[in-house]
Amino acid sequence: MRAEALKGHLDGLLLAVLEAGPAHGYVVIERLRTASQGAFDLPTGTVYPALHRLEGLGLIASTWSDGDGRRRRTYELTTSGRTALAEQRVTWETFAGAVAAVMGGRQSWNPAS
Repeated sequence: MRAEALKGHLDGLLLAVLEAGPAHGYVVIERLRTASQGAFDLPTGTVYPALHRLEGLGLIASTWSDGDGRRRRTYELTTSGRTALAEQRVTWETFAGAVAAVMGGRQSWNPAS
């Protein structure tokens, strides 16, 4: 799936994969790829700017560490990031239910269900 298709959802997806615990950028990309069964195979040029944006918003924090002869930046959710993820999940469930209702041809949809 192309990165353009994820517009508006990438931040939530990155927060969700960081919910599993701190990770450096490559692991974030791998978690996203694995969890989506390969559908979200995103380039570093898409993921790293989004991680930096999320850090600027205070939703994730990063630390530098040395390992394997190189420095790595490790990202983790902040308390604000956990709150934002919970809010994004509610928004996503409402959106996904509405899209399924329209695309699936269901006669009625109740966002409270």
